[in-house]
Amino acid sequence: MSVIHIVRDYPHPPEKVWRAVTDPELIPLWTATGAGARPAGFATTVGTKFKFIANPKPGWSGVVLCEVLEVREPSLLRYSWQDESGGEVTEVAYRLTPHGSGTRFTYDHTGFTGAGGYFMAKILGTIRTKMLTKGLPAVLNDLDDQGNLRPQSPLDPKRP
Repeated sequence: MSVIHIVRDYPHPPEKVWRAVTDPELIPLWTATGAGARPAGFATTVGTKFKFIANPKPGWSGVVLCEVLEVREPSLLRYSWQDESGGEVTEVAYRLTPHGSGTRFTYDHTGFTGAGGYFMAKILGTIRTKMLTKGLPAVLNDLDDQGNLRPQSPLDPKRP
């Protein structure tokens, strides 16, 4: 079985990182460095079914069906992940732990099987690494202490 396992340390408290990775308005800002996914219907409540909607690509609608499986705020979010067209159901987990004066963020995406799963994990792994290395730090750096985007943030989609 193939997996995606990424660990990043951020110089921000777990509550701030949690907000960035679970607030439906902030998620598209850091996923923009990948496929630009936005969550539709997402809430950090176990049993919530939601969709990630990204820019379609040849052979892919851009829609992923998900269900929240486990939540322990601000340390764990686990949800299922399945392409809208079907296929295997995989699982994503975000784990946040205090680390020094910041947060260690561990991203795991598991359940990929066979040759197709191996290649999917490789493709998604590259995209997720970019999102967690470039996209998420940019969002975290532009959040104030309350977890809101700073007024002059270039990431603010409402900014002219």
